[in-house]
Amino acid sequence: MAEPIIRVEGLEKHFQIRTGGLGRKMLIHAVNGVSLEIAKGETLGIVGESGCGKSTLGRTILKVLEPDAGHIWCDGTDITGFSRRQMRPWRRRMQMIFQDPYASLNPRFTVGELIAEPMAIYRTHGEAEQRERVQELLQIVGLKPDHIRRYPHEFSGGQRQRIGIARALALEPEFIVCDEPISALDVSIQAQIVSLLERIQDEKKLSYLFIAHDLTMVRHISHRIGVMYMGELVEIGPADEVCEHPVHPYTKLLMSAVPIPDPVQARLQRPQLTEGEVPSPIDLPKGCPFAPRCPHATKQCRELVPPLKDVGDRQVACFL
Repeated sequence: MAEPIIRVEGLEKHFQIRTGGLGRKMLIHAVNGVSLEIAKGETLGIVGESGCGKSTLGRTILKVLEPDAGHIWCDGTDITGFSRRQMRPWRRRMQMIFQDPYASLNPRFTVGELIAEPMAIYRTHGEAEQRERVQELLQIVGLKPDHIRRYPHEFSGGQRQRIGIARALALEPEFIVCDEPISALDVSIQAQIVSLLERIQDEKKLSYLFIAHDLTMVRHISHRIGVMYMGELVEIGPADEVCEHPVHPYTKLLMSAVPIPDPVQARLQRPQLTEGEVPSPIDLPKGCPFAPRCPHATKQCRELVPPLKDVGDRQVACFL
């Protein structure tokens, strides 16, 4: 693996909530001890059920959310304990593309103002240079030069996401967290946005953390895929291998849920079955988090947490 642009070890993020009439404080375990690396020019896809901690992981790596434990390295520098002021020069190198193109753009700003705002805040360009850079970015993402004077409500969802991508590229970052950037878009537009992200990555040599529900699309864009369950990485490896030959029982369950276009093959495929209920992130089970639902769970699985260990060309957190 090439030198990583991002390295994370033992990352944890919890949220405190109050429950019940007496306002009892409880912790939601959103991210639990995640360790991963993302190489320069690589796309690491993250998949898993809703609420498994994918978006929280991305925001914590960017330090939009402060981690409760663990370490984050960016290009070899430990940024975990950096203050807001210390993080300022690193923010230029790490950006985010948000899930909802309707909520992530200020409706009072024109497209030109939205894209130029990061450059104005960081004072990277003069006013004339900003206008030139905005025009260049609009061209890169496939929008017209005259769109610079229009407002977000005048655009479709796919066009708004292109504006969001242009804004993320304004400071020439090296690493971008793509937080479900296609989930709010029509299927016909999703492929266009993914192709755009791939083209920009090839041209700019960017690294992506690509978070999504659509396993087919994640496989298409990702070099490697990480599978999350209840805040933990349970399997990570080459995209094609994880999809074609899953090892962890939860990964097998996810892959069996992917629709097969061939009706004959679809009838022949046996769906993976699970037991029990999805545990609560407030009260995680002892041992492996997937043990209450796993048909192969043993006594060891219910008592001990399996470490993420090397299994061939990937890492898997499973005693079996």
